[in-house]
Amino acid sequence: MTVRFNHTIIAAKDKVRSAKFLAELLGLPEPKPFSHFQAVTLDDGVSLDYIDTDTDFPGQHYAFLVSDDVFDALITKLRDRGIEHWADPRGQRRNEINTNYGGRGVYFQDPSGHYMEAITVPYGGW
Repeated sequence: MTVRFNHTIIAAKDKVRSAKFLAELLGLPEPKPFSHFQAVTLDDGVSLDYIDTDTDFPGQHYAFLVSDDVFDALITKLRDRGIEHWADPRGQRRNEINTNYGGRGVYFQDPSGHYMEAITVPYGGW
């Protein structure tokens, strides 16, 4: 038997807004309601299940390995919409991208305060 990642629950201030934000920026299918979740399905079938909560929560980090064309579209959307983004996880290289490991990468926050990252080459260049 193999082990594959299937889903995770992501706390949100507004599950519909956060799910739509991510799906639209990454060019993914429209999020779908599932039980008390708003589910974003990635190309490999992994589900990000957003749930509304009134509880304070720290922003979590979610990294996505994307193709060059998805990255190009993402950067265009971030810039056209004036969404702040960074080349580094500490947010010191504002509105830039990085070229780590021979690829490209960018960090941005979703409406619930989670830290999203898109990279075109995995860390280490593998």
